[in-house]
Amino acid sequence: MSWLGDPIMAISSSLCVFLLIGLIKIFQKLWWNPTRLQSLLASQGIKGPPYRLIHGNNKETSYFRKEAMSRPKGLSHDVFCAILPHMHSWTKIYGKNFLQWDGLEPVLVITEPELCKEILNNKDNAFPKSKPHGYIKKLLGDGLVTTPDGEKWAKLRKLANHTFHGNSLKSMIPAMVASTETMLKGWKNHEGEEIEVFEEFRLLTSDVISRTAFGSSYLEGKNIFDLLFKISSLSMKFVSFKPIFPGFSKFLRFSGESELEKLEKAIHDSIMKIIKARERKAVNGEEDGFGRDFLGLLLEAHHDTNDNQRISVDNVVDECKTLYLAGHESTATLLAWTVFLLAHHTDWQEEARKEVLQLFGKQTPNPDGIAKLKTMSMILNESLRLYAPVLGIVKRKVEKEVRLGNFSLPANLELAIFFLAVHYDPQIWGQDAQLFKPERFSEGVAKATKDNLGAFLPFGLGPRICVGFNFATTEAKIALSMILQRYSFTLSPAYVHSPSQYLTIRPQHGVQVILHSL
Repeated sequence: MSWLGDPIMAISSSLCVFLLIGLIKIFQKLWWNPTRLQSLLASQGIKGPPYRLIHGNNKETSYFRKEAMSRPKGLSHDVFCAILPHMHSWTKIYGKNFLQWDGLEPVLVITEPELCKEILNNKDNAFPKSKPHGYIKKLLGDGLVTTPDGEKWAKLRKLANHTFHGNSLKSMIPAMVASTETMLKGWKNHEGEEIEVFEEFRLLTSDVISRTAFGSSYLEGKNIFDLLFKISSLSMKFVSFKPIFPGFSKFLRFSGESELEKLEKAIHDSIMKIIKARERKAVNGEEDGFGRDFLGLLLEAHHDTNDNQRISVDNVVDECKTLYLAGHESTATLLAWTVFLLAHHTDWQEEARKEVLQLFGKQTPNPDGIAKLKTMSMILNESLRLYAPVLGIVKRKVEKEVRLGNFSLPANLELAIFFLAVHYDPQIWGQDAQLFKPERFSEGVAKATKDNLGAFLPFGLGPRICVGFNFATTEAKIALSMILQRYSFTLSPAYVHSPSQYLTIRPQHGVQVILHSL
């Protein structure tokens, strides 16, 4: 039977070799590569919390967050410490730029303003946009926000620029005024009483984006907003869900995944109904082409006879999803936090009211007056600094060895910028960076940041700066002006200060104020 021995030995030897190779690869992935990268960056002065086998720094991050949530917040404006406590601690220990580990994934966190500016300006496409998290992509689709730089992104950006700038933006002001008037009619029932303004502003900004971008009122788009609210809640659970063993996530199914897929389909179907209705009107001659709002421009591009200019119907749907969500969520949180700040700092509320009455009296805000709201701009900028609508997580991928400032970065490294960390930097803003002081912006953003534009990033910077930032600030100025013309407001005793991480930095329990009619 010796003739059987040789094949068995050969098979056994082959299995041992394969097993050895597999073990070497596992060792390389789990330990050798992370250790080598840490050493490489440490030699350039970039340090960070030590890599832990498999989970990286996720356990420490979780501990920091739980500890921060257990602390009473009071009325402190130090959102950076409350929402990103691990980063707050690690920047103090390791410096402005440090390496952290999301499981096996190395993430170089950048909070030095000059380097933030270099990354966001992205000259020579050295720092391309990272692929979005799978569930964020389900929420926003393959639209302007998630699409990487390239021909498709350039087409979508051009359409959005045309919609939300210049004369197009001015033409939207009457719709913003009309939506605000509708909201304030309802406030008459709460004069002298408590009102929760975050939900009010969520409805207001939803109505504004529906009227201006899709030619409909909030009620017509309500189903889409409700579905997006549900899908965004589920998506945030996915983002926080991290498997214990990296690489096994594709075999795991989150308990809400089937519901997420149903919601995604329902949103797609609802938007398609709006698209089909607009196309029917165009065919029947009921519209001037497809219309001059954002949806009309998207449909024109979809039906363009030039292959190079045409976009797919899926692109149209994804752009609608992005705009429905981003177009109202960030402005709603900006308004809510600004009203909170003015209710807490009534001296600045009075200064803003004086300016509004001086420019408009009791008349409707107009474009010329809106451009002259200096005090209002100072207040909004300080609100955006302290309570930036988003955490500002901008992720870029280093695909090949590249220089960033004085650093030489290897390939396959992810870069992350957190706007909040930059907004609370005492070297830029002073030791009182956590305090509400709109006078910082009395001479404009450049003076406030000491000519370092990378230090103020509520809407990003560079070619991918938020396309709707002028739209958002104009809408906020109109809404605040019309409120200040009619009411003063103070914080309700029921208010609980609770900034929480969501798609935006939301007031977890709302913002309750007492309205006082003027």
